[in-house]
Formats: sequence, C-alpha cells, structure tokens
Amino acid sequence: MPIVQPRVAVLLAAYNGMRWIGEQLDSILCQSTVHVTVYISVDPSSDGTEQWCAEAARRYGNVVLLPPAGRFGGASRNFFRLFRDVDFSGFDFVAFSDQDDIWHLDKLERAVHALELRQAQAYSSNVTALWPNGDRHLLDKAQPQAQWDFIFEAAGPGCTYVLRQELAESMKSSMLANWDLLQQVSLHDWYCYAFARCHGYSWYIDPKPSMEYRQHSNNQVGANKGIRPLIARYKRIHQGWWFRQVKLIVSLVGLDKDPFVSSWYSLGPMQLIHLSFNAAHCRRRLRDKLLFFVVCWAAVLLGRSYP
Repeated sequence: MPIVQPRVAVLLAAYNGMRWIGEQLDSILCQSTVHVTVYISVDPSSDGTEQWCAEAARRYGNVVLLPPAGRFGGASRNFFRLFRDVDFSGFDFVAFSDQDDIWHLDKLERAVHALELRQAQAYSSNVTALWPNGDRHLLDKAQPQAQWDFIFEAAGPGCTYVLRQELAESMKSSMLANWDLLQQVSLHDWYCYAFARCHGYSWYIDPKPSMEYRQHSNNQVGANKGIRPLIARYKRIHQGWWFRQVKLIVSLVGLDKDPFVSSWYSLGPMQLIHLSFNAAHCRRRLRDKLLFFVVCWAAVLLGRSYP
C-alpha cells in the first residue's frame, strides 16, 4: 500500500515581501515526506507581492491566495485572518510561515516526527538567525518550560510553529468567539502558545534549528541578540506595552480568575513585588528570569502603573 503522507496546511502572511518570498515558498514546497498546501494572505503591498502570489497560485496546485480582506497593519492580524478563513478539516497539521525565511527541507518532517514520538499537540524549534552580511547565530528558545512562562513569552519564533489539527480547530473557535478583542494582540505566536498551554495541550520545543531566520530592517520582530535589541525591548516594557499585552492575553485565554494571576493582575506595587519573586516560574531562560525580576522592581520604584 502507498504511504499516506501527513497533510499540512501552511499559513503564510505576506506584506511587501518580493525580495524574499520566492525563496521562502520554494523551501516550503520542497518539504520532505509531507504533503503541503500553502495558504497566502497578503496585506496590501506596494512592491507587487499580490501579483506575484497570484501567479504562484496559478502555477502550483497546492498554493492558494486568499482574496483581499483590507489592510491588517501587522502580521498578527494577518495570521488571525488566515486562521479564520482557512478550512483545516482536510489536514493533519497546521504550520505558520513568515515570508522571508528559508526552511530546512526536513522542517515539517522533523516536526511531525517529534509530535508523534512525544504525543505532543504543538511544536516549535530553535532557529539560526541569518544577517545580510552572512553572520549567523543560533537563537536558543529550547530551555525547559516554566509553570507560567506562556503568560509572559512565546515559545519562540512563530514561523516554527506546527499544531495538530484538533488544537488548531480549538484555537480557531476561541479566536472567533473573541474576535474584536483579539485584534489588539500584537504577537500572534505569544497568544497561540498561551492558548495551548493554558488549555492543557503539550508543547515541544526542539533544540535543533529548523530554518534560517532572515534578519533585515523590515522584520516586525527580529532576533534578540546584542545590547541594542535588549534596550529596545526594555523600553517597550517600561512604556507599558508588555504588561498590557500580558493582561490582554490572560483575559483572552480565560486565566484572569486564576488564583496566581489574580494575585498580581492589578499590577499595583505590592502585586509587582509578589510577581517579581515568582520570576523563576515566569520565564524559561535564566537571563530573562533576572530581567523579569528587574523589570517588576523598576516599575515599583518608578511608580509605573499598567491599567
């Protein structure tokens, strides 16, 4: 009997991606031992991305360009649109893709194997960041998962995520039920990780990199390497964006009444101090645990509030 290949729906969000999307799509269509169908949603672009994707859909039977749906203004809303409009019922797995990376040819094969071997429902992996000058750097997100890390960070780059179909369907139902509030989420990968962990789905983070994570000036979220990205991230935290996203995601996944969450949810001085002493349970990497502690205390000492 012929071997039935796992069927994977790949969700690709695009915007002004002509410089990279061809190489990205080639690396997806060449995936080993799986059958892929690529669904592309394009945020209105000025560089011909829509026309290129329309031609790719005519050329390949397993590439589908979704009809225009207005301006999204960011990758998260574009991915949420893909979730809403793609029918997952004919697939075994759902994978996320950016427009500008290069997948290893066994990326999905490794993900499917890991999910089956570990009986997990979701997968992500480390990546190798690649700069235009040829510099490469491993981005390690595969530290042991903490009890509450999913409230405060993603599992890693969303472009590595692979979900079982039943998890994707459950996630879609929740998205549709909370559609208007969901549009305020800035990072879809953070929300998806939080939803899965909060609802008891097991998640495996693969320490082996599965793709080249291209870095350039148009990255919405790039590699956190060096002091400048660290300072930029701290500024966003200090300005309140991060804490507001934490509270939004907690509300969306239904954890706002949890005793642990309730103990710090108002983010007053005493609540932030309490939260700081739980830093070890809130982030995976040691450096991030220490930064978490510092951020909480800095907010207290500076009198910051995050309604």
